[in-house]
Amino acid sequence: MTGILVLAGTPIGDVADAPPRLAEELTGADVVAAEDTRRLRRLTQALGVQPGGRIVSYFEGNEAARTPELVEALVGGARVLLVTDAGMPSVSDPGYRLVAAAVEKDIRVTAVPGPSAVLTALALSGLPVDRFCFEGFLPRKAGERLGRLREVAEERRTLVYFEAPHRLDATLSAMAEVFGTERRAAVCRELTKTYEEVKRGPLGELAEWAAAGVRGEITVVVEGAPEKGPEELDAQELVRRVRVREEAGERRKEAIAAVAVEAGLPKREVFDAVVASKRSAS
Repeated sequence: MTGILVLAGTPIGDVADAPPRLAEELTGADVVAAEDTRRLRRLTQALGVQPGGRIVSYFEGNEAARTPELVEALVGGARVLLVTDAGMPSVSDPGYRLVAAAVEKDIRVTAVPGPSAVLTALALSGLPVDRFCFEGFLPRKAGERLGRLREVAEERRTLVYFEAPHRLDATLSAMAEVFGTERRAAVCRELTKTYEEVKRGPLGELAEWAAAGVRGEITVVVEGAPEKGPEELDAQELVRRVRVREEAGERRKEAIAAVAVEAGLPKREVFDAVVASKRSAS
């Protein structure tokens, strides 16, 4: 009989948020795969439990190499528990490779639901939560970061990102450039911890605030693109939309045609706006 893979959520800050089943799984697992074994030790001490099985590290650097070893244990009937430093495994953390490999071997995969920075930030943001998409971490290089943001410039759903504190000001400035300075957003810092803070406001203001430096673990929630009717799209907005599409790789003719369809306008009107913008800039 094959074993079972258990993905367990761990606290994102307050240890008291640990799901009750986590302690049971820690003591009952044959193998505990942890992103950081030192953090796991601190967690088990805080919970007052002693892992009953073998503890192995499972992080980005050894994920590919260790996955076959864990799958072999699962095939042999082991109960393998996977935990990351905080939140749910696989959500911008190790786990996907192991889940995919287990599924391929027809091994049962289950979860111990727990805290999630994505959902916590989304709920606290004050922004629409009925539809959202998680974008993870943006690229570190400025050009690649702008390119990724342009891909979702017209996304209507609320966007959720993770970001490192030392890159927050650059990320918020890039978001303001692509999405517009007035697009609403929320920066959620140190969720569930002592110095928890949620800073809400337009992207332009948040970028200025972050320029002074921000500490802690960061989740950024950004309002989706507004729905605009033809009467709301002035020439400047038409030109901006064409530029976004061009920078994403579309030819100008195709970009103009697509924007015209979006706006419910004749292609000639969008074309004239682009030409006028070029003349005024020269």
